[in-house]
Amino acid sequence: MTTLFFIHGMWCAPWVWEGFTQAFEEAGYRCVRATLRHHGEGPGTPEPRLGATSLLDYAADLESEIRALGDPPVVVGHSMGGLLAQMLAARGLARAAVLLTPASPHGVMALRPSVMRSFASVMCQPAFWRRPVRLSFAEASYGIFNMTPESKRRALYDKFCHESGRAAAEIGLWFLDSRRSAAVDASSVTCPMLVIGAARDRMTPSPIVRRVAGCYPTATYHEFADHGHWLIGEPGSEAVADVVVEWLKTHGAA
Repeated sequence: MTTLFFIHGMWCAPWVWEGFTQAFEEAGYRCVRATLRHHGEGPGTPEPRLGATSLLDYAADLESEIRALGDPPVVVGHSMGGLLAQMLAARGLARAAVLLTPASPHGVMALRPSVMRSFASVMCQPAFWRRPVRLSFAEASYGIFNMTPESKRRALYDKFCHESGRAAAEIGLWFLDSRRSAAVDASSVTCPMLVIGAARDRMTPSPIVRRVAGCYPTATYHEFADHGHWLIGEPGSEAVADVVVEWLKTHGAA
């Protein structure tokens, strides 16, 4: 049985995959949902060490989990999880990779007006790169939930935890990171890759996601016209899952 290894994005936890993974389970896949270090459900009081947690820390934890599985899984990542999936694929840990509205790696400039508006309150905090950070509800509604019914946004936002300011800086301000934490050696990615963008995405705009796909010779790009960044939970997310299932069938990961 093929294992799908799901990696959530910023401010989230495995709850984001509720409902979305049903199509994969029905197709006979084993679904494993990872939890990033210091992440849980709801804002609460963040773990103080979260603010200084690096993408490299997340990737090291995920590598350990994957190696414990035995056979390499199909790695599926959303948003920041999509960047982590790229990093893991470059380490030879994935039989295939699926990137859902992924964050971009070192070298791809992703700062666009809509992205900066989404992160405005975070970037205005002094030394945010050393703090746990969390978007305001207005920012989440604009940047993440713009294609989600307004009646459902608050309940989703209330599940958001804090995120590592360091990880956010490593992604958005990669040109200031001497450790190149978000770097991915594209030449080391040899597995099949499906990259999915969304035309209404304000957090990882589709032109940037297309550039991410262009980094990898093994990548197939698919774009949804009527979805935003939260395409794993928006109305019509079943069609997104169906595209992934069909792609898996034709790329040897069935």
